[in-house]
Amino acid sequence: MNSILKKILAVSCVASGLLISGYVEAGGLDQFKTFVSSTHAAKGDFVQRQMKVVNGEVKLSNQSSGTFMFARPGKFIWLYQKPYEQLLQADGEKLYMYDKDLNQVTTKLLGTALSSSPAAILFGSNDLEKNFTIKDVGQKDQMDWLQATPKDKDSSFTLISIGMQNGVPREMDLRDAFGQTTIILLQNMERNPNFKPDQFKFTVPAGADVFNPQ
Repeated sequence: MNSILKKILAVSCVASGLLISGYVEAGGLDQFKTFVSSTHAAKGDFVQRQMKVVNGEVKLSNQSSGTFMFARPGKFIWLYQKPYEQLLQADGEKLYMYDKDLNQVTTKLLGTALSSSPAAILFGSNDLEKNFTIKDVGQKDQMDWLQATPKDKDSSFTLISIGMQNGVPREMDLRDAFGQTTIILLQNMERNPNFKPDQFKFTVPAGADVFNPQ
């Protein structure tokens, strides 16, 4: 699995236009729990930025963008459109990773692939505390923030920060074991759209090589 697909697996997103009275006073954790429990599907756009430390300064190493959609539990499409096209898709049972340039598909069982990654929070069930220790951490950049620490010590990420605004996730900051940070900005989000029954069914592109690593 290439590094970009690993990042998105660890990240995938949600969001919507959920406005309920009381969010101004609610902390990030309460907002997020309400969002998760009341949002069974969503779609929108994302911008993903990978940051690294160079000579003591945090600098942008690369940026990508695209679209996403999801339906709980475990169905989602995360499509990179720029700078080149790649797809991460799950149908509730399997995860498909498609590299258009290589015309190559890699498949994995969804349960083992998601594990305690951020994708498990965003696309999985509502049982947030099962795999994460979650707490409020205050306000920054006009957002209410919460932090999720994976209970699984083998997780690729050591800390996940989520910025909430008006009851909607607007940003996710993912810190990995090497001290690098991936920032996901969530935009143009629509909550609980009507998807077709076969919306998340994956069809292998013509001529693509398929790999099923154990």
